[in-house]
Amino acid sequence: MAKTPVLTPRADDFPRWYQDLIHKAELADNGPVRGTMVIRPYAYGLWERMQQDMDARIKETGTQNAYFPLLIPQSYLTREAEHVEGFAPELAVVTHGGGKELEEPVVVRPTSETIINEYFAKWVRSHRDLPLLINQWANVVRWEMRPRLFLRTSEFLWQEGHTAHATYEEARDFAAHIHRHVYGDFMRDVLAMDFVLGRKTAKERFAGAINTLTLEGMMGDGKALQLGTSHELGQNFAKAFRTRYLTQEGKQELVWQTSWGCTTRMIGALVMMHGDDDGMRVPPRLASVQAVVLAVKGDEAVLAAVHEIGAVLRAAGVRVQVDDRTDVPFGRRAVDWELKGVPVRVEVGPRDLEGGTAMLVRRTAGGKQPVAIDALAALVPTALDEDQALLLAQARARRESRTADVATVEEAVEATATGGWARVPWASLGEEGEARLAEHAVTVRCLVAEDGAVPDADETPGNVAVVARSY
Repeated sequence: MAKTPVLTPRADDFPRWYQDLIHKAELADNGPVRGTMVIRPYAYGLWERMQQDMDARIKETGTQNAYFPLLIPQSYLTREAEHVEGFAPELAVVTHGGGKELEEPVVVRPTSETIINEYFAKWVRSHRDLPLLINQWANVVRWEMRPRLFLRTSEFLWQEGHTAHATYEEARDFAAHIHRHVYGDFMRDVLAMDFVLGRKTAKERFAGAINTLTLEGMMGDGKALQLGTSHELGQNFAKAFRTRYLTQEGKQELVWQTSWGCTTRMIGALVMMHGDDDGMRVPPRLASVQAVVLAVKGDEAVLAAVHEIGAVLRAAGVRVQVDDRTDVPFGRRAVDWELKGVPVRVEVGPRDLEGGTAMLVRRTAGGKQPVAIDALAALVPTALDEDQALLLAQARARRESRTADVATVEEAVEATATGGWARVPWASLGEEGEARLAEHAVTVRCLVAEDGAVPDADETPGNVAVVARSY
């Protein structure tokens, strides 16, 4: 007898499947103000693990954490014209406080380049103060017209790094290191995400930057999602805020800067890249619960066994949760853990116990098999390693099989209309072709070199545009 679907099948309605999964896996709820969200404990546990891993990688670069105010004087944003123009439609502005109209309106931070530069200008005096490497974990507000949980919300959580350097080359190399080795290594090795590393076009780059580096991932429906960005800010903000330093030769020079960020959008990306019709599939290295040990029935011996198995697996280095809620039907509990994408389930009932076995169920690889209880401490870690690699391989195979090399705008539109990406020579596309693609809701996600490397400039000969419909 076929299993009754808990979720809308992805092939029938991918957006509905996504919304079903967010709610039924208890990841988030809509907040009381349109565009806001409540992140529920299971999803917040994933975010905490993302934070911990990325924070360690960020600190390895010499960057230190700090915190800057949520409220920014509106006048700060007007100092860098391109920056304020880029963010103006998304700003939330406070005009009253303490029952009175404010002398100057304040903006709820959409990003912190301006307020951080106000203080960089105070803190940087000499070449000895450089590089200045600061990161903050915070929330930001960007008024969203078409909200979607985790992907586009009016308030979201993120980290934003901001650095000041003595030379252009130092700033450029630092932004590239964050792009490839902090974000790229983390997303590949921990999130098992496949992505393309590339350079944004002038039209798509961050407001106020001279270059934006991006990581673009293909979701399960073939659309693209921007996973993280690292920006070279040049000296634009340094000029606006007069952030100067005294060189060893005694000259006053403007600093060169970067900024970079990743957000709770990664949770949405995790769902859409790895999820299937049965729910999430969480990469084992990320999972706050790598294995759940379920008691099938409330038999005293079974309850004792599941706790003993849980202790053995913890001793083997596995993050375990024991589910002994036998007042809740077993089938319902199994479906709930499947929806949440826990990599491994170990199911124990009276018959299993009699034979000295447990049922090992693998969420990613699929299938279930009875295994000796004494073998679980060796088998489960091996299964977790295999499933981590499998998720990455499946995501990469999807992107490669659904990316077409084309020569014209028309061919690119056709390729993306059927749920895939296209690669087009940038020389034959250019800004005019980019505008024509936009008429069909297709964007240039990034530019890459012929060999897939990140190009040094937009017009480097041989550059290829990766184009797609996107979230």
